[in-house]
Amino acid sequence: MAWIAERRRRSRFESVVLPHLDGAYALARWLTRNDADAADVVQEAVLRAFRYFDTYREGDAKSWLLRIVRRTCYSWLERNRPADVVPLDAEAGHDEEGMAAPHAASNTEALLQNRSDLRRLDVLVEALPAPLREVIVLRELHELGYREIAEVTGLPIGTVMSRLHRARSALRRAWEGKDIGDAV
Repeated sequence: MAWIAERRRRSRFESVVLPHLDGAYALARWLTRNDADAADVVQEAVLRAFRYFDTYREGDAKSWLLRIVRRTCYSWLERNRPADVVPLDAEAGHDEEGMAAPHAASNTEALLQNRSDLRRLDVLVEALPAPLREVIVLRELHELGYREIAEVTGLPIGTVMSRLHRARSALRRAWEGKDIGDAV
């Protein structure tokens, strides 16, 4: 009989967690800046989620899993790359590649320009300090609301709004060719 209960638990876990694995990996990828490390973090997070699945209370499964991924990611970074876990007021020192392309005269050129812009934006987002990077990724890529971001990060909603504003300002300044650290 115990195996039946365990099978139900596993089936329920899979139905709750598996639909959100891509989002979990995307968040881990943005925070670790590395595909292999992100995979390790997600694997560890999913194991933690399974171990503590009894604490899950029918709610927003995506927020629940992303909260676990976030905590796991920061723990992993502290163990493996302590220099990457910087305080919010520290300035990011990454160089930006200026990828300006000529004015698009055809659809192919426009497509290439858009790809170039996306690559440039990726570089700029990666240059943000981790606390700003995580809120912009949760908002713009995962399309979470302020309240959901607050749940995932464990921050007050006002702090989420402030960090999101600071992240957007930093990205805007960097896009215009000014240093990201100036806006942080």
